[in-house]
Amino acid sequence: MELLIVIAIILILMLMAIPTIGGLKKYGNETSAKKSLQTIEQAEMQYETTFPTNGYACSLAALGGDPSAGAPTATAAQMLQPDLASGVKAGYVFNITNCQKVTVNGADRFTGYQVTAVPETVGKTGDRGYCTDQFGVIKLDPAGGTNCTQPVQ
Repeated sequence: MELLIVIAIILILMLMAIPTIGGLKKYGNETSAKKSLQTIEQAEMQYETTFPTNGYACSLAALGGDPSAGAPTATAAQMLQPDLASGVKAGYVFNITNCQKVTVNGADRFTGYQVTAVPETVGKTGDRGYCTDQFGVIKLDPAGGTNCTQPVQ
């Protein structure tokens, strides 16, 4: 009888902890998304320095690449880990959008971009969407989309 009471108490405590665990996972995913945006922004700065005629990269694939395939190129710069370069990491989907370019001597040079991070499933893998650009300021969309207007504090 005492054993049944102890088991019942343990079950009650576990049921109270389960919602907290889900919230911690979302918080961890959101923290990972913000850090990943910073990593992409740093890779963009390095890319722009390494390939000045191209400007910024307009795709995550251009920032990624396999080091065993040879030297870095403008289409595979080897600046991001494969998971982040694939566009999906820790419950968030990453994308480079809104690329602004100028044409100089017949060649396109990207002068601006926006990186977005949205939850794979809003409410489950994360609650907020995040965005940054070439200026490095991370903003958020509380609805989980790409309408990022609020600064992250």
